[in-house]
Amino acid sequence: MTIKMEADIVVAGGGPAGLCAAVAAGRSGKKTVLVERYGFVGGMTSAALVYPWMTFHTLEGKQVIAGLAQEIVDRLQERGASPGHMRDTVGFTRTLTPFKLEEFQVLAVDMLEEAGVQVLFHSFVEQAHVEDGQIKSLTLATKSGPIQLEGKAFVDTTGDADVAFLAGVPCLKGREGDGKTQPMTLKFRMRGVDLAKVKAYMLEHPEEFYKRTPVGELPDLELTGVCGFYKHWKDAALPINRDQVLFFAGPGDDEVLVNTTRVQGLDGTDVEQLSAAEAQGRRQALQVAQFMKRHLPGFEKASISQIGAQIGVRESRRIDGVYVLETEDVVSGRRFADVIARSGYPIDVHDPTGQGVKSEWVRGDGAYDIPYRSLVARGVGNLLAAGRCISTSHEALGTTRLTPSCMSTGQAAGTAAALALDTGASLVDLDVARLQSILRDNGAILN
Repeated sequence: MTIKMEADIVVAGGGPAGLCAAVAAGRSGKKTVLVERYGFVGGMTSAALVYPWMTFHTLEGKQVIAGLAQEIVDRLQERGASPGHMRDTVGFTRTLTPFKLEEFQVLAVDMLEEAGVQVLFHSFVEQAHVEDGQIKSLTLATKSGPIQLEGKAFVDTTGDADVAFLAGVPCLKGREGDGKTQPMTLKFRMRGVDLAKVKAYMLEHPEEFYKRTPVGELPDLELTGVCGFYKHWKDAALPINRDQVLFFAGPGDDEVLVNTTRVQGLDGTDVEQLSAAEAQGRRQALQVAQFMKRHLPGFEKASISQIGAQIGVRESRRIDGVYVLETEDVVSGRRFADVIARSGYPIDVHDPTGQGVKSEWVRGDGAYDIPYRSLVARGVGNLLAAGRCISTSHEALGTTRLTPSCMSTGQAAGTAAALALDTGASLVDLDVARLQSILRDNGAILN
């Protein structure tokens, strides 16, 4: 028997974007339901151990992301679960933000409950029912049997544009030309790491590390991230198609999060290929951990303490929306009249087939705008996207997919959905100036 439920706003996907979308919608007074496939909030942050959050600032240190994203950091700091924004010792960005995952998961649920949001964990979107260009309901697969969840407005924060795809919305996937996506990564944590020894080695051998590493400042900085060990990696000749080791310190004093495995050529929206990626990623994780313990200074007593519940997916489907954010929009620091979020994170595209990472930094004041039109789906009038599946090119996704940006687009989407219901306007014809005013009142930085 199918269970019937209804809401004003349905948010599908409980990652950071979905969290912020649902909280924003709930705080607006709308009956909001958040649908999440796992038994916890956090999406890739929780399931795939995406850590730390990067970045709330430009390379020069100007904060360009705030609002709900900053509230989450502030409340984690109050709980002793984050030191706040710290200097990125990899040098790729100005700052990064460490946090304790378990504390974040509890805080996220607290914020949803405070906003009056109903959360359906262990629920998977199976079908989208569309009539006259509007989603009427979603069918969820659950332990209780199928649920038919009706809504007036929907926000797709699944990361894979699952709702949009099921609703027949035009979608993009991968890079232009061959459709190949950025590689997936299975991340893992290690404890027992002597970070002081790692730092000492970096100071003695700066040539073995990323060219932007702030070596001159390193003696006075707490080590937060490391990219390099080029010689060690090359000599090991592991069957993993990348050219360096990347890991981030914390949150424990002897703990690191390793972001080094690389699974290429598989589609994160194909169940058989995703299954193969999970198996390949776990094999690689053990290989990398063994290599680090045997060959890297500071890892002699280290061991794996946690492996992600699932492989991290950088890129899959995204909507082909009213506006596709392009590479030049990002690197030129383009301003848009319908800006709903900003970001200072550079383009960061892990090569779908090669070893390297393509990087381009934002010119001008170091930040670019994300326009509202990139959240608006075509063909379905009551659907917005937020997070990793907004409308971008393959290259521009290399910056919008990062967690703080996802939080910002999530807040914008949840706020927009509520505003549309308040005013009776369609999402495509929404009063963006009014939306911007509400976002600013709630802490978002739009200029």
